[in-house]
Amino acid sequence: MTIEDNGPPLPCPEGLTGDELADSRVNEPHLVVHEQHLHGSGEVPASGPASERSSGARAFFDWVAVIAVALLVAFVVRGFVLAHFVVEGQSMATTLETGDRVFVNKLSYRLHDPNRGDVVVLHQISGTSERDLIKRVVGLPGETIEMTGCVVRITEPGSDAPQILDEPYLDKADRAPGTCGPDVTSQVVPDDHVFVMGDNRGGSQDSRALGPISEDDLVGRAFIVFWPRHNWQWL
Repeated sequence: MTIEDNGPPLPCPEGLTGDELADSRVNEPHLVVHEQHLHGSGEVPASGPASERSSGARAFFDWVAVIAVALLVAFVVRGFVLAHFVVEGQSMATTLETGDRVFVNKLSYRLHDPNRGDVVVLHQISGTSERDLIKRVVGLPGETIEMTGCVVRITEPGSDAPQILDEPYLDKADRAPGTCGPDVTSQVVPDDHVFVMGDNRGGSQDSRALGPISEDDLVGRAFIVFWPRHNWQWL
């Protein structure tokens, strides 16, 4: 709608005819007001209880999906990638104590062979009552290992010269003669096996009693103590 307001009638100036007056009025300023129109679909967003219920249902199913994905990821990680174990016993003292919680990388030995010095968790082994053992890899496949008076000697394949194994992870008190438990007579570690011992040599049930451990019996490599906080350390 357009409203044109040409103002009140003006008196006819002297000397102008009616037609001339009409022509002069055309050229005079005048006010034109245009009505503004709002253009749109004219639809009003839906609101009310039905809309709120729909929104709530979508939020609920979103949360269900997030939780399901999180549980699936946790299951995959727990089953195939990462596990945690609680240390029981003193066979790895003073590196590990009873109650320490460690994370174990279960993929390690699917990707590479065990390395000397690795701290490993073993599946239950016949001859021991412990459900899971945690030990340190000392001898590798094909090596000749022996231990006398707390001193471990390793002869690598193709060599005739045994080398004394440097073990900085052992407590000095546990390396004193007579404190390391039984000696190890010279023996070759079979292929696909490792020779393991506890850091607490005098209080560990390990390959000296159980023999070399098959790599298939390795759960994985323990790589960190994460609890309790004051025992936090990389392994």
